[in-house]
Amino acid sequence: MDMNSMAASIGVSVAVLRFLLCFVATIPVSFAWRIVPSRLGKHIYAAASGVLLSYLSFGFSSNLHFLVPMTIGYASMAICRPKCGIITFFLGFAYLIGCHVFYMSGDAWKEGGIDSTGALMVLTLKVISCSINYNDGMLKEEGLREAQKKNRLIEMPSLIEYFGYCLCCGSHFAGPVYEMKDYLQWTEGKGIWGTKQPSPYLATLRAIFQAGICMGLYLYLVPQFPLTRFTEPVYQEWGFWKKFGYQYMAGQTARWKYYFIWSISEASIIISGLGFSGWTDDASPKPKWDRAKNVDILGVELAKSAVQIPLVWNIQVSTWLRHYVYERLVKSGKKAGFFQLLATQTVSAVWHGLYPGYMMFFVQSALMIAGSRVIYRWQQAISPKLAVVRSIMVFINFLYTVLVLNYSAVGFMVLSLHETLTAYGSVYYIGTIIPVGLILLSYVVPAKPYRSKPRKEE
Repeated sequence: MDMNSMAASIGVSVAVLRFLLCFVATIPVSFAWRIVPSRLGKHIYAAASGVLLSYLSFGFSSNLHFLVPMTIGYASMAICRPKCGIITFFLGFAYLIGCHVFYMSGDAWKEGGIDSTGALMVLTLKVISCSINYNDGMLKEEGLREAQKKNRLIEMPSLIEYFGYCLCCGSHFAGPVYEMKDYLQWTEGKGIWGTKQPSPYLATLRAIFQAGICMGLYLYLVPQFPLTRFTEPVYQEWGFWKKFGYQYMAGQTARWKYYFIWSISEASIIISGLGFSGWTDDASPKPKWDRAKNVDILGVELAKSAVQIPLVWNIQVSTWLRHYVYERLVKSGKKAGFFQLLATQTVSAVWHGLYPGYMMFFVQSALMIAGSRVIYRWQQAISPKLAVVRSIMVFINFLYTVLVLNYSAVGFMVLSLHETLTAYGSVYYIGTIIPVGLILLSYVVPAKPYRSKPRKEE
């Protein structure tokens, strides 16, 4: 069977099929890393395998694109260490935005196409974190956050170490994002990799099995809930609840595609050994593979609060945003507020691409999280004696999260301003009005955590 026939049989383009084959190939290629001798050999293998799979997936030009942010990051570390983090951040994002605009990557992905911009997005975060951590290496430990202490780089990585870190094939296409310090310790057999390592094979098979289920569900659901339906006359004829139900199913259908992609990435990182993150504290310790994990499927679908979503969806990018944007916008001695949340979500939107749908989704998500926090504060203000009332508030927060998340996700999927507003307006902007209403109501009905009154001594 040729490529055209194979692509037609699963309903994708030849370009997407070629990418999928190379993407799945990251699993055996990552396994082979384990048997490469010497640290230098492992760095060369990591870089060369990433370059080769990129070439096979996207063509020669992809590696030229990757070279630009890599050069920016390494040159800034070599020439201007005190400012290398901020230089790499802004120039790296500028180049990524230029590629988003030139390739119109969002439209390509929406129409079933593929290009190297997705891999460039992951690479951009890696070179930025490397530069910022090298910048942090100049600072005294006092006053640094735990993440800064853990990840900071005292010495500049060599060029081959840098290339291996940037292009390591297991995470090059779709993440997860990881730190340079972890990559170096993994390659050198230091830190948690300096002791006897657990077998990765059972965890790898679990991730592959999960990927198969997710792909099967996506292929089954996507013909039934096409995104084009939002602008068709039949959609406008439906009642409110049917429209809302369709938004929920369209959002859930799209998520299964991401679950598949991240499950394959998880398998690649686990089988290489890089995904290992320590042992549980149980009586019978079990290995943890958190470094490879990018999504908790049940955590997303059954989230009790919108605040939990960044902790279970695109986990490693959310962690990156927290360490390199959110926390660094908080002044010493101050607490983070809505500004830090909105700024972080804006950076995330720009990282995805300059589409109105992305912008609206991430502004919506900031409102969604802020509204969920209001419900949680009201819940905490209720006496524990009123357990039933507290449980009702938990359920309300769950329903709120389901409603607003899937409403907001429409913008992320359809991208254009017209289609996003059409979909939002079809359900009377309920997913915008409710969070804004909750935020405003929190000023009228403020809540403080319940504290039991001390008993008077008799």
